[in-house]
Amino acid sequence: MVVPVIDFSKLDGAERAETMAQIADGCENWGFFQLVNHGIPLELLDRVKKVCSESYRLREAAFRQSEPVQTLEALVEAERRGEAVAPVDDMDWEDIFYLHDDNTWPSDPPAFKETMREYRAELKKLAERVMEAMDENLGFDKGRMKAAFTCDGRHAPTFGTKVSHYPPCPRPDLITGLRAHTDAGGVILLFQDDKVGGLEVLKDGEWLDVQPLADAIVVNTGDQVEVLSNGRYRSAWHRVLPMRNGNRRSIASFYNPAFEAAISPAVAEGDAAASYPEFVFGDYMDVYSKHKFEAKEPRFEAVKAPKTPQA
Repeated sequence: MVVPVIDFSKLDGAERAETMAQIADGCENWGFFQLVNHGIPLELLDRVKKVCSESYRLREAAFRQSEPVQTLEALVEAERRGEAVAPVDDMDWEDIFYLHDDNTWPSDPPAFKETMREYRAELKKLAERVMEAMDENLGFDKGRMKAAFTCDGRHAPTFGTKVSHYPPCPRPDLITGLRAHTDAGGVILLFQDDKVGGLEVLKDGEWLDVQPLADAIVVNTGDQVEVLSNGRYRSAWHRVLPMRNGNRRSIASFYNPAFEAAISPAVAEGDAAASYPEFVFGDYMDVYSKHKFEAKEPRFEAVKAPKTPQA
């Protein structure tokens, strides 16, 4: 099985119905799909690759002194002494930093800020187009998902970008690149490395590669889309395996609800009963930050509002 690859340009042409069906399949049966011909200029993607790779080169020495590297070196040394060692299960072989509208961005390389501002603006527009396709497939009014995420326009969505690198790992049997998890938020758009693999999605109990594909944008649905769709679109478990060879670049952008947003299943009269509670996204994130790598169902239970006792 291969993660679906969808030509997004066909959404506006004669093959719209088929393209919408492909998006529905990706959301309902995978929680992951890849978009090609998505409208983001390839020249911009080339610049993004360049500035993010250059930014890692400036950070590489610090990564070599980081806790994951030191932990792995200590395990290998203990193994040489004949001691039994177990794989690390509480950290990841990953160098990361985050970009938000209100935090400090790297100023070196010089083109980083301008390039990533332009890229994030394009990704935000693409995320909203994908959400409109999801609205239509789910039978929602156009803009329903964005309205839920923004409190009907009263608040801006939470939009962050995670710039990651997974450097070559000498002992991938002793540490993970990124532990298995589902994403907390809404719609995630990933510009992944087109040469170095490692990203896997769990489907029907089997871990499958999310194949590197030049200039594609990988889309996956988060926990909030699962709730809004009342379980029709499920957030998928995924992970990153470390590689012995190659430095994997990964640039993930998260179009999430505002922290003030109240999230609940969008069910109409006559639909199936709501399978998820209503909660405030900020409260969910408080729980998620402590239990990211655990099952998602207890997270939903943890933010369920207590029932008002009957008088």
